[in-house]
Amino acid sequence: MTLGRIMGLDYGTRRIGVAMSDGLHLIAQPHSVLDADSEQLASELRRLVDDNEVELIVVGLPVNLSGNETLSAGGARQLAALAAQVTGLPVELADERFTTKTAEQSLLEGNVRRRRRKQLIDKVAAAVMLQAFLDGR
Repeated sequence: MTLGRIMGLDYGTRRIGVAMSDGLHLIAQPHSVLDADSEQLASELRRLVDDNEVELIVVGLPVNLSGNETLSAGGARQLAALAAQVTGLPVELADERFTTKTAEQSLLEGNVRRRRRKQLIDKVAAAVMLQAFLDGR
């Protein structure tokens, strides 16, 4: 039995990393990167949801070591509200502590060159965050 997918969004002021779960909600995979300033962001989110049969969206919420929200948490909350509004789907917020660090470390361990790492980091961070969410369910 397959379910709709879960889409993970890793908010950044310039780029938003996108990850998708498999239909069984076991594995998260990097998917794409969206331009955070794009005028088409809402329609791009809608297209991703439609094209990938998404049933739930998880947005990474930036928090510091003490668990308090960081300055960019407001942007993540705005992204979550936009995603809920344009897709009509439930949106959950998930702790994204260390996701970018973890993504960068895995890319370094994979001997990915610096230029390529810059292209991949956002969607890999989204996959790290989404995988932690899936594992916690």
